Amino acid sequence: MEKVVYSHLGHPSQAMKVGPGRGFDNGIVSLGSGRVVIMTVDPISAIPAFGMKLSAWLSVHLIASDYTTSGFDPQFAIFSYNFPPGMSYSGREEYVRSIGDECKRLGVAIAAGHTGSYPGGGFTVIGAGSMLGLAPEGRYIAPSMARAGDAILVTKHPAIEATASLALSFPTFVEKKEGTVIARRARDMIRLCTTVKDARVAREAGLGSDGVSSMHDATEGGVLGALEEMASASGRCFEVDVANIPQSKVADGVCAAFGLNPLATMGEGALLITCNPRKMHELVRRMTSEGVPVAIIGKVKKGRGLRLRDEVGRSSRFEPGPDKYWSVYERAMKRGLC
Repeated sequence: MEKVVYSHLGHPSQAMKVGPGRGFDNGIVSLGSGRVVIMTVDPISAIPAFGMKLSAWLSVHLIASDYTTSGFDPQFAIFSYNFPPGMSYSGREEYVRSIGDECKRLGVAIAAGHTGSYPGGGFTVIGAGSMLGLAPEGRYIAPSMARAGDAILVTKHPAIEATASLALSFPTFVEKKEGTVIARRARDMIRLCTTVKDARVAREAGLGSDGVSSMHDATEGGVLGALEEMASASGRCFEVDVANIPQSKVADGVCAAFGLNPLATMGEGALLITCNPRKMHELVRRMTSEGVPVAIIGKVKKGRGLRLRDEVGRSSRFEPGPDKYWSVYERAMKRGLC
């Protein structure tokens, strides 16, 4: 990323307020006259084990979850549908209709796009989607804005996306390992793979140095990966008490069955938040009243990187590594665990 992607960003622009970088979910460009445009992009997926309607819902919410970490809601979307030849007309129709229905529910208008089907294309990633919208200059937030002294909070729990995806993709194996009840609860967890509501509630406590200073949703690399990215983006030290990170018996069980660390794997659905410590209890009250589980897990300090404290107070630096989810998924497919 540093050698290739971030060093080849086209023509430089002074209008760029927030550009590509580790931990940054959105690009932000000044339009002048006190306004900015916020934009984000992600792959969109069609996963046969999920069905087209659920795949579309997840695709929309993965993009919107990134966008709402800015403190604002998206207004417009662009989608490129590159359908695999093996996808039926009815499947394509259900997918496109479901994308439109979920965008409508979120208040997002689809402004442009592309639709096609090409030889060589396959399922899972079938294109890309962007969301964008306007906001007042100086009102948005980004992971670079975390301040020393801020409290660190997390919503829900780790490994939500990994747990749900594996349970849906390999239902027989998960039921054999964890039992019918746990397997069903793991599959149902897919509807938690969004942080749109979390971010909307969080911003009600106020944005900026007097309230919520930054937000970042946990995706690849999980909760620990997201925390390390936020520390990198802000140039601060994030000190986190591992024992305070909420755990899920369902997620822990499914991850153990596949040999995954729940703290460091696909975690969409968990939102990391930094906020002024004077507002953290108000934020917790707001989240709790809206039915969003949240926990205070640490503090932003001067320094660099992510440091993890164990039960006896020992602190060690966390070094990120590759998320093992996709290699685990590939092995499970080759073993025929479906």
